[in-house]
Amino acid sequence: MVVDDSDLMRRSLRTLLEGQDHWKVCDEASNGQEAVTKFSHEKFDLVVLDFQMPVMDGLEAARQITGQSPGMPILMVTMHASPQLAQEARRAGIRGVCGKADIKCVVEGIEAILQDKPYFQS
Repeated sequence: MVVDDSDLMRRSLRTLLEGQDHWKVCDEASNGQEAVTKFSHEKFDLVVLDFQMPVMDGLEAARQITGQSPGMPILMVTMHASPQLAQEARRAGIRGVCGKADIKCVVEGIEAILQDKPYFQS
């Protein structure tokens, strides 16, 4: 599932991810609350989410999603990547963080977390 409040970013992420062999975006959400609600009705293999969104931010959404499904692979894609955010993300159960400025890192990040490896851009 791809979660971002920007329609353009969700479309860009969908195009990038579905351009990879064997990957399919099953659903989208425009904020953290919508993502948590969708997650409670359908399970996903992976969640890619933004940090700063209306209604519920990505950190709180990650906490609630991992509360429902501990160990769920979650990659945060944000314009606000920093060491402090990475630390908060880890505490929220997020396995990787990468910046939107380098959107191709999303593929690397997903590959890493699907192999149970953390992925935090430096």
